[in-house]
Amino acid sequence: MPWTALAWLVLAGVGTAFLFTVFSGYHGLGSSAPQVVSPVPVSAEEFAKLPRATTYTNIPAAPQDQDPFAVTDGLVVHPLTAQVIYAAPGKPPVAVLPATELEGPTWVPVVQNSPGWDRVLLPNRPNRTTGWIYVDGTASSQLQTRHSAYVIRVQIGARKMTVDDGGGSLGTWTVAVGAPATPTPTGRTFLLALLAPPQPTYSPLILPLGAHSNAFSTFGGGPGTVGIHGWPDPSVFGQAVSNGCVRVPATVLHELSTIPLGTLVLITQ
Repeated sequence: MPWTALAWLVLAGVGTAFLFTVFSGYHGLGSSAPQVVSPVPVSAEEFAKLPRATTYTNIPAAPQDQDPFAVTDGLVVHPLTAQVIYAAPGKPPVAVLPATELEGPTWVPVVQNSPGWDRVLLPNRPNRTTGWIYVDGTASSQLQTRHSAYVIRVQIGARKMTVDDGGGSLGTWTVAVGAPATPTPTGRTFLLALLAPPQPTYSPLILPLGAHSNAFSTFGGGPGTVGIHGWPDPSVFGQAVSNGCVRVPATVLHELSTIPLGTLVLITQ
């Protein structure tokens, strides 16, 4: 991909187990599994007309994240083929999640479950949008799943980044964040891609997030995607000086490059 296409905003558990037991002895009572809501059918023509959920698109019909500062259990999914995204189980479709994003595999975090369905964070505008993927039956064979033990936390006021790893911590570092006029957007998002510019200027690697600047509708010819990247001048660390991206030291950038795509990034004030 030519570097100009990447210039967006290089703005430069163990959970509780639930056990339900129904005794059917004397009165003939039986147990039944939760009913799976079937998806609304989508024709090939309708599928082709649905917007693609990418960093370049705006999908106002996609529902907002209901708990934008919560940590997930680390489940992330990759559509092996493009998947229809629904407003809710049994509700109309709102988009299509493609199998690739920025020439790499699409990985998105799951933020909610319902029988036969996963709710995921989306990479498009507006920020904090979500959608539901039908995962029951044959649909499950079209999705790859894994767990990421990592959570990347960015504290804007403290200018700090912490990387958690399965309850432990890989470290906390001082970083640079968005300036007051071009703030880094808050809420939970995720690592969308890992890019290596062919002719890097300020950073050898850029990690776009599934979030966008609220100050820029476009930047450098792109959609104003917020990312994490390095910076050659270490004096910026600890400052609110960027156009919205999070600037990190070289050692942190190397650490982040080993973390799986789809990993949750939690940005707080």
